[in-house]
Amino acid sequence: MQTASLNLPQGMQITGTIEPGFEAILSKDALELVAKLHRAFEPRRQALLAARVERAKRLDAGERPDFLPETKAIRDGDWKVAPIPKALQCRRVEITGPVDAKMVINAFNSGADSYMTDFEDSNTPSWSNQIRGQINLYQAIRRSLTLEQNGKTYKLNDKIATLQVRPRGWHLSEKNVLVDGARVSGGIFDFALFLFHNAREQIARGAGPFFYLPKMESHLEARLWNDVFVMAQNELGLPQGTIKATVLIETILAAFEMDEILYELREHSAGLNAGRWDYIFSCIKKFKVDKNFCLADRAKVTMTAPFMRAYALLLLKTCHKRGAPAIGGMSALIPIKNDPEKNAVAMAGIINDKKRDATDGYDGGWVAHPGLVEPAMKEFVAVLGDRPNQFEKQKPEVSVSAADLLNFQPEAPITEAGLRMNINVGIHYLGAWLAGNGCVPIHNLMEDAATAEISRSQVWQWIRSPKGVLEDGRKVTAEMVRGLIPEELAKIKAGGFEGKFDRAAQIFEQMSTQDAFAEFLTLPLYEEV
Repeated sequence: MQTASLNLPQGMQITGTIEPGFEAILSKDALELVAKLHRAFEPRRQALLAARVERAKRLDAGERPDFLPETKAIRDGDWKVAPIPKALQCRRVEITGPVDAKMVINAFNSGADSYMTDFEDSNTPSWSNQIRGQINLYQAIRRSLTLEQNGKTYKLNDKIATLQVRPRGWHLSEKNVLVDGARVSGGIFDFALFLFHNAREQIARGAGPFFYLPKMESHLEARLWNDVFVMAQNELGLPQGTIKATVLIETILAAFEMDEILYELREHSAGLNAGRWDYIFSCIKKFKVDKNFCLADRAKVTMTAPFMRAYALLLLKTCHKRGAPAIGGMSALIPIKNDPEKNAVAMAGIINDKKRDATDGYDGGWVAHPGLVEPAMKEFVAVLGDRPNQFEKQKPEVSVSAADLLNFQPEAPITEAGLRMNINVGIHYLGAWLAGNGCVPIHNLMEDAATAEISRSQVWQWIRSPKGVLEDGRKVTAEMVRGLIPEELAKIKAGGFEGKFDRAAQIFEQMSTQDAFAEFLTLPLYEEV
């Protein structure tokens, strides 16, 4: 079926293939909302992306982030976000994953309080994946989604998790949809289609529309989302404040503006989440040319590292001061079915992670696998009992300075094993992503775009940093990395995995050794899917 059979708004082109069923999602009225939002907000999106580039140049030149003097009154002010709807008051365990039918059904049925379905980091944003994902959610909300696979039938339970949807970040465009000759924002496209088709149905069922907002770097980017919400609600005749959104604090710059981000979204806020993996990537990216910045092997950079601990406690304190949920981030560990000893270690890691968050005062936390819902839930129930949250934990003892957020430790060890792991994970993940799978178990960890970003950015930075020295005294160099890539590629291929690994190895080598630092892996990759 070709796009000619779609009734498109004036000025809109769609270049993606229209598979059977796509026309219901790509209805004229839904696309009219996409076009209106695009025309209203695209100039601001582009201006904010340009501001990111300028800020990055200043950081490269040695500027240090700090809390904004011009918004001190907001940080010092006595205000709270609007009341949290009943469906979002209990979020002890949230499961996340991509938008394919099997994941959608399993996540809804997992026993988690909430399910964040992901059009972004754990999903390859191919045209087919994005539209099929919309169809899957449309059917799931109406309880009609089923799947027959390998002789097994998947269908939704009577009791399912509360849905939250993560659209793409501001930096990502949808190349298959043009308005007035320009690509539309991937985030606005994902958001508008979902809202148009499902908001009223969700409201009638008592839960939604709820969203997760990724990758923001400033409160001005949150203001843009808020203005999108206001206009979309007006267009659809929804009461203001119907939409609720949780913001992932997954950039070092957003950590300095958490109060301001909540304030901008205060009528629509459902709190903040500590998006740890992208946060680590953001720190590497923002300080990539700082001669004094150099993190140890990825496995050594945990939530107890000084800068990560400061960020986690500041997020918690900020949320509770404003009457907003604080949700802990994702442990990448997953169950290991064929090795009881390794599985015991992984489960202990998950339990310790959730126990620390719950004891600190977090209201919930993320898992990536249905098998982790029960052990994670136990840790939050042990602390919370039957209370929905821990807002009373105001953390007056926590005082986090700019220096605390920038205390980047540990710097050692950097090992050959750690370097090889970065190369291996990077190639493996990129190969799977190019083949259409954005959420991949690798070496008993659930990897998504964020962890692949850490892998390639660390290698890039170790090559250039005077501190990028292995514990045996060898300097990490581009030549060393080029020598290790074929060895790690061979290991991946020997494992019988599915993916475009030869192309992935080329991309990884280029991105980790070239002079220019690519802002996001997914931007050049997207042109290949």
